[in-house]
Amino acid sequence: MSRPTALVTGPTAGIGRSFAHALAGRGYDLVLVARDRDRLDSLAAQLREAYGVEVEVLPADLADRDALATVEARVADPDRPVALLVNNAGFGHKTPFAENSVEDEQQLLDVLVTAVLRLSHAALKPMLARGGGAIVNVSSVAGFLPRGTYSAAKAYVTSFSEWLDLTYRDRGVRAMALCPGFVRTEFHERMGVSQGSAPAWMWLDADRLVQDALADLDRGRSLSVPSRRYKVLTAVARYTPRSALARFQSVGRR
Repeated sequence: MSRPTALVTGPTAGIGRSFAHALAGRGYDLVLVARDRDRLDSLAAQLREAYGVEVEVLPADLADRDALATVEARVADPDRPVALLVNNAGFGHKTPFAENSVEDEQQLLDVLVTAVLRLSHAALKPMLARGGGAIVNVSSVAGFLPRGTYSAAKAYVTSFSEWLDLTYRDRGVRAMALCPGFVRTEFHERMGVSQGSAPAWMWLDADRLVQDALADLDRGRSLSVPSRRYKVLTAVARYTPRSALARFQSVGRR
C-alpha cells in the first residue's frame, strides 16, 4: 500500500520542521512548501535519508497569489491526494500597527489568514470526496488576547478551524487549531525578540509541542493548547474582560 501524503507549509524551521520530521517518522510522504528553495532541498534530503520517505519540494511565497494558486492546485490534485494539510507558515511584526505600512500588514493577513483559508478550501473538497483527511492550522494563544493584527489573524484561524471540524468531521474530515505560546524557534528571532523577553517557563520545545499536537489530533480534539501553563492562560483569557487583558502586553505571541 502507498504511504499517505502530508503537505506542510513553513517547514524549514521551528514548528514546521518538527512537523516534517514527526510526520516522516509516522510514515508520511511529504510535500514541503516554503520560499527558500535551498533550505527546502536540504531538509528534503535529510528526511529522505533518515526516514526513507518520498519528499516533494514546492518553493512558494504564500503572500503571492499566483504562487499560492500553485500550492492550492497541488493540495487539490485528486491523483496525488493529500491526507493531512498542516498550515504552519507565518510571521509577525514587532512594530505597532500604526508604524507599519499597510502593505506589510496586508502581507501578514495574506499569509496568516488568506493562505490558510484558500489551502483549507482546496484540501477540503477532495478529502470529502475520499471520505477522510485532516487539516491542522497552527494558530496561537495570542488569538485569545487583544494584541494587534497578529492576534486578530490568529483568532480567525482558531475559530475557523473549530468550525471546520464541527461541520465536516461527520463526513470524515477533521480539523484542529494548534495554539502554542512562546516556542524556541526562528520565529521570534526574525522579529528581533530575544528569549529574555519572556520568563523561561513560558518557552516551549517545538518537537514536544508537535508530538503533543499530533496526539491531540489522534484523540479527535479540535483545539490543541500545549502544556498546563498555556491551558490555564487560555482559560483565564476566555473569561477575562478584554479591557483587563489589554493591560497585560507582556503575555506573548506564538
